[in-house]
Amino acid sequence: LGKQDYKKTRPMLRATRLKAEAKKTALGVKEVALVLAAILVFLLAFYAFFYLNISNEVDLDLDPEEN
Repeated sequence: LGKQDYKKTRPMLRATRLKAEAKKTALGVKEVALVLAAILVFLLAFYAFFYLNISNEVDLDLDPEEN
């Protein structure tokens, strides 16, 4: 707290400090969006892996040369 804060009363100083601490610890919209995007990418990769795996097995089952 700087020199300009000496004129403030003790409750005002406490409120200013608590507000600054809350701002430091609060989750931002950017962080939440990044976490959600990472989860979405992971789920899409997981889905694509199994989709491609199943579609390859179906192609093998439809092989016309097998009797």
